[in-house]
Amino acid sequence: MMRDTILTLMNEAAETTGAELQPDINHDTVLLESGLDSLGFAILVARLEEELGYDPFSIMDEPVYPRTFGEFVAIYERFAPK
Repeated sequence: MMRDTILTLMNEAAETTGAELQPDINHDTVLLESGLDSLGFAILVARLEEELGYDPFSIMDEPVYPRTFGEFVAIYERFAPK
């Protein structure tokens, strides 16, 4: 499940950067309040590309900046290879 993969890799990114994630990340969690900083998100997106084999942000025609965790997951689900 995409949500679980992203949460696992978010935890890895937090551990790598020494960040502390918000304890109950859910669909409505605002990404800027999740505990990851910009370096943490860069690591997360790079790890997701390694794990999933694609980067939805480089595939999109118009850039979209997700505000919540749910929007972030939805982007990865929408651009997943069929």
